[in-house]
Amino acid sequence: MYSTLITNLENKIFTITVNRPDKLNALNQTVLNELSSAVDKAYSDTEIKAVIITGAGEKAFVAGADIAEFVAVQDDEGASLAKKGQEIFFKIENCPKPVIAAVNGFALGGGCELAMACHFRLASTNAKFGQPEVNLGLIPGYGGTQRLTLLVGKAKAMEMMMTGIMISADEAKALGLINYVESPENLLPKTKEILNTILTKSPVAVSKVIAAVNAFFDKQKNGFDEEADLFGSAFSSDDKKEGTAAFLEKRKPVFK
Repeated sequence: MYSTLITNLENKIFTITVNRPDKLNALNQTVLNELSSAVDKAYSDTEIKAVIITGAGEKAFVAGADIAEFVAVQDDEGASLAKKGQEIFFKIENCPKPVIAAVNGFALGGGCELAMACHFRLASTNAKFGQPEVNLGLIPGYGGTQRLTLLVGKAKAMEMMMTGIMISADEAKALGLINYVESPENLLPKTKEILNTILTKSPVAVSKVIAAVNAFFDKQKNGFDEEADLFGSAFSSDDKKEGTAAFLEKRKPVFK
């Protein structure tokens, strides 16, 4: 179905693997287009309840954009290229189903930006994160300047983007960029363990948590107003009725 992705649906979890290990899974236009299509499937397929994004091989999650493609980009095409990537990553960020990045190696440039667009991140012990675009005379263009600043703070984001340094998985965890550091062999099992816990919760409530938290970062929205509206709509859902009934009846809820 895809030439640069491997997808697998198992136990309601849809795993999207960027599959260009010979290029360290670098993002070219084909990868971006296919990633957009795979995320569309996650939105529309009712069998899919959660998503994992990872990379093929042991060396890289996504080691950046495919620089060879940049050579052909004309001066006036750069902004359009960035906006296309941003639109795809916004689609990931705003997916109503949980999307988790399992970072299994280098997450640099566009790869770091892809990971940051996911709802949260786990990384293997050999993972490295960075935004080294300054080495090419560029800056992050797929949302990296914004999301990295939100996740690690202005000062550290400035340092990382102005120096182009890479940080380890342990430092990324200390900064709040990732949630867990796992051995390479335990990375996907741990990611699935967390998602399986989430899948026992109300999918209506989970989707509204995603929307409410994202509203905190949306300059066009008042996060408190958005929370109140989402709380109100959740209050009238069947999941709320089942959840409260199960609590009072001292049983596990069965969300539909």
